Amino acid sequence: MIRKLVSKFRKTITERVISPRKAFEVPIKIWFQPDKNTGKLKMPVENLVITGETKDLSRSGIGFVVAAIRIQENYLVGEGRVLNAELDLPDGKVQMQIVGTRYEQVGQHISTARFLVGAKITEMTKENHEAYEHFLRYGKRKKGSLELGIDKS
Repeated sequence: MIRKLVSKFRKTITERVISPRKAFEVPIKIWFQPDKNTGKLKMPVENLVITGETKDLSRSGIGFVVAAIRIQENYLVGEGRVLNAELDLPDGKVQMQIVGTRYEQVGQHISTARFLVGAKITEMTKENHEAYEHFLRYGKRKKGSLELGIDKS
């Protein structure tokens, strides 16, 4: 009886501390936040872009899959590197700043290898935050938005 009570209490605390992840696959575009201390680069870091797909989303972070863990000599994860992310949600694009916290290689063969990256959301505008929260809650368009479907008559 006491064990059950402690287990329920622990689960309640965990749910409040950790944001639940929801499996949503939407297109994502990642590019580097300009770093003023990089010296003279041949190509500005804001022109370095990689695309992929999200694996899961939560209020505090995202998981996404990309084909490479770095663009040229710039790694997506490490040293608190701030990345800009743009999610292509059904209601439109949502932009945010993220920091990669971990990654792992997924795929059986080097030719099909991809990288699963876990990132923490650090900044978002109010409008983007509202659209993102709505998508997390309902997983669909806001009421009144254009939605294309197939007439099943």
